[in-house]
Amino acid sequence: MSWKGFKKSVVRAPQTFRSKFNIGEHTKDPIYEDAGRRFKSLETEAKKLSEDTTKYTEAIHGLLNHQVGFADACIEIYNPISGRASDPESYRLEGSEEGVQAAEAYKDIVHELESSLASELEVIETRIVQPTAELLHIIRSVEKFLTKRDHKQIDYDRHRATLKRLQEKKDRSLKDEKHLYEAETSFDQASQEYEYYNDMVKEELPRLFELEQDFIAPLFQGLYYMQLNIFWILYQKMSNFNIPYFDMNSDIITAYEEKRSDVRDRTEALTITRFKTGRPARKHSGSYTGHSSPSSSSSFSNKREDVAGDATSVSASSPTSSAAATSEVPPPYTSIGAQPSAMAAATAPEKPASFTASTASAPPAPPIKPKFKPAVPPVEYVTALYDYTAQAAGDLSFHAGDRIEVVSRSDNQNEWWIGRLHNSEGQFPGNYVQLDEIS
Repeated sequence: MSWKGFKKSVVRAPQTFRSKFNIGEHTKDPIYEDAGRRFKSLETEAKKLSEDTTKYTEAIHGLLNHQVGFADACIEIYNPISGRASDPESYRLEGSEEGVQAAEAYKDIVHELESSLASELEVIETRIVQPTAELLHIIRSVEKFLTKRDHKQIDYDRHRATLKRLQEKKDRSLKDEKHLYEAETSFDQASQEYEYYNDMVKEELPRLFELEQDFIAPLFQGLYYMQLNIFWILYQKMSNFNIPYFDMNSDIITAYEEKRSDVRDRTEALTITRFKTGRPARKHSGSYTGHSSPSSSSSFSNKREDVAGDATSVSASSPTSSAAATSEVPPPYTSIGAQPSAMAAATAPEKPASFTASTASAPPAPPIKPKFKPAVPPVEYVTALYDYTAQAAGDLSFHAGDRIEVVSRSDNQNEWWIGRLHNSEGQFPGNYVQLDEIS
């Protein structure tokens, strides 16, 4: 903005403010307002047309590029991926030579398509994209003209308000008479400029709308026929290629099922495709800082898969590592009936010597009076020591520090208990929690 334009903006600021908040008198022209709304709609649709035609051209290029990428990916998959690089003699070719050849042939067809469609895409660029850009350039010029007309209206309202204020003044001095003369001159000039721009807009905008329809009609028709050409070329190339790997005479679904055969069932039979791990548990920073969170919850997955015997054999073959892990994570589950008392004795912390001596020398405690046993057993609660994420349907998820209501449990902490948390009931590992004292 030039310095002259900046000064005009400052002078128009008060009147612009009053016009925005509908303060005082303002000039209104319903014909211009209606034409202005139609022009805004034209501007919006022209921008959208330009963007969509550009995106359409880019989409065709992207379609071909993705087809080439698809062929490259198939070639990599069909190439042999087994064998030992350290022992070349043991290397066995396990790839699909037919698949590689088919992917290479498909890639050649896509490159031919790119060459065939290049001329069609160039026609879209010259007959659709470029004319739309020219229309946008014209619309921007008209928009500048409309902005100038709005500025002239602000000047017209501003000078009219000043003139009216001076005319309504009863006792005018010589200075006021001079200001009144200047205001009349400025108002006459502003009226002429406003009427000139306003009349021109009201006269020529409808003509622009008529020309716009004549301009859009051939663009739309041209885009339609160009699309037909593109789709026809795609159809001709894809339907007439001769690759023996593809059975073009069979039904699509039937051919797919024959190619796939039972590979899905054989893949799902692999153990690694069914291996589950939970998310890493976070260590509770509250009153359970002495415990370390387990690295994963695969032991609970083992319970689901009924492979507890494998876990037992692994723990028996490496007693040293099992002992180290016991001090950091909860004891693993087992289904061979481990004794709770023996496990508790193995994992219990060693008591200080002073505590043992003082306990041995203390006199025997008096007998405890039996407490009244209520008819209904008290509700038990446990506090979670670690995070646990449900591994299967029926499991109860919780975070470290959550207080869980016990529905049923056994005396063995290495088994699954049933609890309730946040109106959800499910089973959870007993060695992930600590029993709360019953008050």
